[in-house]
Amino acid sequence: MSAPDRAEQAPTGERAEGFRRVTEALAARGHPHAPIFLEVAARTAQEAADALGVGVGQIAKSIVFRRRSDSAAVLVVTSGDRRVDEAKLAARVGPVGRADAAFVKAATSFTIGGVAPLAHATAPVMLIDRELFRFDLIWAAAGHPNGVFQLTPGQLAELTGAPVADVTP
Repeated sequence: MSAPDRAEQAPTGERAEGFRRVTEALAARGHPHAPIFLEVAARTAQEAADALGVGVGQIAKSIVFRRRSDSAAVLVVTSGDRRVDEAKLAARVGPVGRADAAFVKAATSFTIGGVAPLAHATAPVMLIDRELFRFDLIWAAAGHPNGVFQLTPGQLAELTGAPVADVTP
């Protein structure tokens, strides 16, 4: 069964706001793959990989940090099987700390587990980890813990305009 076969209709109501925003942003940019809404939540890279039947490395996970100098949101999109090296990240953007759920929601307008790489309330400082380019096809969050969309690493860079960097060990 393919991933779209395991998807349900898009959510409605207030919970759907982020999913709707991502869907509209992708359509406006001419992205060929509309987001799908999974029957199960995919808050972690492993949950998303299991739901989609793909390797965990193909999940483009969004990790939000808080830059210490100005409290800016720093979003790193990395492969689901990698961890962000905070020293490498700090060398690129300045010292960072972990962001709590309230900060993530306020800065991106998405809840943890559904942070999309685009359509944020306020544009974050953003980097794409080069490790995603090991894969031809990846899946990113679509503004809701159940929402995902398909793309290539190159499309991710094009859609976001974010630089590609080495930020994993």
